[in-house]
Amino acid sequence: MAHPLLVATLLEVTPALAPAPVAQMAQIDDGPHWVAPIVHTTVLLTTMRVTEAYLWPHPFAEPRDFGDHYRETFTKAPIFDSHQRAFEWDGDRWTINVIGHGLLGSELYMRARTCEFGWAGSLAFAAGSTVAWEYLFEGNGVRPSALDLVYTPLAGLVLGEGRYQVWRAAAGIENATWRGVVRALVDPLGELERATVSGC
Repeated sequence: MAHPLLVATLLEVTPALAPAPVAQMAQIDDGPHWVAPIVHTTVLLTTMRVTEAYLWPHPFAEPRDFGDHYRETFTKAPIFDSHQRAFEWDGDRWTINVIGHGLLGSELYMRARTCEFGWAGSLAFAAGSTVAWEYLFEGNGVRPSALDLVYTPLAGLVLGEGRYQVWRAAAGIENATWRGVVRALVDPLGELERATVSGC
């Protein structure tokens, strides 16, 4: 006959060794989801590039010069002119660099963050996407900007993490309407994607 102390010990240890229920296993973090951030970023950068070509046809809508621009993009250092005013070191206005690239970085970061990349993975995703923008999408119009390559992902980390924390905290709002409003304010493109197609 088993000793009562041994039986009590087995009863306490056994549940910890048992496999997790199926519902609980579904909640286990299975790592980052790549498809939604990649598709989102590709569509976003393509839309930005088309808009850029429309707004500034020179130099962004001159296909005959694409080869020359790409050659410069991949053979010369990124643009950084220390004689320019702060945050205009690449020749663009500070509003484009500070506000525009800050918002771009936060969007790239936010999409990765909501798809379970973690803050470091989201920063790396934003940095990689920024390199793709500067070298592949925009590189056929102008040389990459050293400021944009550094500032975009770093601003994305600061602004994007703030947006993500508000978005995540909104899950605790009981009223579905207010929860949707808060989430739509901090992640409008993501909420639109989640409502119309699929995404994280």
